[in-house]
Amino acid sequence: MTHFSSINELNDLALDLPRFELALTQFAEKLHLDLPHFNADHISVRCHQNSTADRWRQGLQQCGTLLSESMINGRPICLFDLAVPLQVGPWQIDCIELPYPGEKRYPHEGWEHVELVLSGDPETLYARALDHLADEALLLPGIKLKQSSPQGEGERLANPTLAITDGNVTIKFHPHHIRAIVASERS
Repeated sequence: MTHFSSINELNDLALDLPRFELALTQFAEKLHLDLPHFNADHISVRCHQNSTADRWRQGLQQCGTLLSESMINGRPICLFDLAVPLQVGPWQIDCIELPYPGEKRYPHEGWEHVELVLSGDPETLYARALDHLADEALLLPGIKLKQSSPQGEGERLANPTLAITDGNVTIKFHPHHIRAIVASERS
């Protein structure tokens, strides 16, 4: 199977990856978050047009397989299992989330967030995630936290999210791996 970086439809994402890695590293430093300590489950992109999402989808199908496609918050969200993992910071990530555009406009088209797994009780996810962050970091200007519980059709596992962003990059925490969530849809 073709490697991600050699696919024409994904050229803009390949070129954007170093920017994302730098922004992620700088953001983690602000939060006093030790990235290698965590398991990165998957990485996500954002785009403004369906035509861009369709092009990325075509590219991702050349270097991976469609793991799942679900309607979440009124839009399709595709998960691709990569044949060759991407090196992103300290991780080898083999799953990419491709959400089709929704109502929200993002400041940048390209890589937007990484999702980290904090295994354990979904009820305590928020407290456990906050324990990994420096209190003073959460008071920095521009840092926003958002709690949510997105759910796809048929999901049986509660998978709440704590998202932390500075407006350029986002780090999300979940209690379950995305593959466990997809498996729960099929059981």
